[in-house]
Amino acid sequence: RTFVDSLGRKLFLAKAPSRVVSMAPNVTEILFALGLEEKVVAVTPFCDYPPEAVNKTHLGGTNPSIEQILALKPDLVLAPQDMIQPDLLQSLDRVKVPTFVLQAAQLEDVLGQIQTVARLFDRTKAGDELTATIRQRIAAVKEHTQPLTRPRVFYVLNTDPLQTVGPGSFIHQLIEAAGGANIAADTSTAYPRFALEKVLARDPELIIFPVGTAEGIPDEDQQQWRKWSSMSAVKHNRLVLVPSVLVDRPGPRIVDGLELLAKAIHPEAFTGES
Repeated sequence: RTFVDSLGRKLFLAKAPSRVVSMAPNVTEILFALGLEEKVVAVTPFCDYPPEAVNKTHLGGTNPSIEQILALKPDLVLAPQDMIQPDLLQSLDRVKVPTFVLQAAQLEDVLGQIQTVARLFDRTKAGDELTATIRQRIAAVKEHTQPLTRPRVFYVLNTDPLQTVGPGSFIHQLIEAAGGANIAADTSTAYPRFALEKVLARDPELIIFPVGTAEGIPDEDQQQWRKWSSMSAVKHNRLVLVPSVLVDRPGPRIVDGLELLAKAIHPEAFTGES
């Protein structure tokens, strides 16, 4: 069987891999969600979900040595395009360790990525079932939020420099699907830098901060926004925290993140729901 990864590289697999190294949290989550945990021989130190993933062998950070990977005797390495260093990829190719590079820019790519991983391991049915469930939940959220007025939303991806999400990103699509209007919807890049003056001029009604232990916006940075007391979001105390692991990771829990965003943006539409 032949597969083509996001870099256009061809991978030939005679049979489903039995020893896989995951080089990112979202990849680990996909593997576990597909019931492939037995095949996972190593993960990154940032792979914290599901809890069982923590017990797997840890690679030395996001750029492990080729020796460490070889010692694990993997028959497949799975890595996101923005995580794997080009020199490591070249080294893996040189020693003929099959490596498949994934990339999810849009929401649809996240689902496609799940199905691709499922096909690599001969688990097409599991992949189809998982993505069908996610699609149903996305559709249910959209149905809820479609008729509602869309409040202006600003998503703080990073504070120094100030950075947000644009139309080229799946997070922008989550905001739109959740019934929000991203104030950076007219930007031309996926993760644009955004001037504070522009934020103030566009007056968001909601500011969203991804938070978490390993990644996210620290509390002191969140509080800085409160000094802009004339901004609608501050005036109405709509500074919202969402777990970064649910919104920033292009994996199966992205739909949990979407549901949380929808409830944060439109609490009135989801009253009485858990």
